[in-house]
Amino acid sequence: SAQSGAFLRCACHGVTKRILIVDDNDSIRKTLIEFFDRLGHQVVTADCGKDAEQEFASHTFDLVVYDLPTSDLVMRDFSSIEVLNKLVAVNKGVPFLLATGYPTIETALEAIKNGAYDYVIKPFHMDDLTIKVERALMTRQLKTSLERIYLILLIFVLSIPILFMISIILGLIWAM
Repeated sequence: SAQSGAFLRCACHGVTKRILIVDDNDSIRKTLIEFFDRLGHQVVTADCGKDAEQEFASHTFDLVVYDLPTSDLVMRDFSSIEVLNKLVAVNKGVPFLLATGYPTIETALEAIKNGAYDYVIKPFHMDDLTIKVERALMTRQLKTSLERIYLILLIFVLSIPILFMISIILGLIWAM
């Protein structure tokens, strides 16, 4: 089930970010809620893949931190990779941080191939988590800015021929 953390402003960005935490361990969810609250982010949690999908479908998130359970990679109802694939299909622009207690190169590569931005190792080193979260949020912000700049540039480039044709028509009208 979903829980919401405090709605605070992030001092580093001046804007509150929405973060979805997907972990089947209640104490980890609570620790991450407190951590992200202190950073000034709004936190929503899910304890299983089904809840994560429902939250992700009904809200906009700036970051997802999701648990990759050990051995069989199964989180009660879906494998974490299935959850990742489903959420990435909904919105590719949201960075996903994999949280795992048993990191392997194979696990990290599989997650990154399927859309994860990066991974963090449990137990969490909060300095490392802070850096990776801020880097993921900054990357998302930069991608969004670049997309806007590209759109403005495209509109500008496409408007040049139109403006040129209008100036020719006005020139012809003025010459009459």
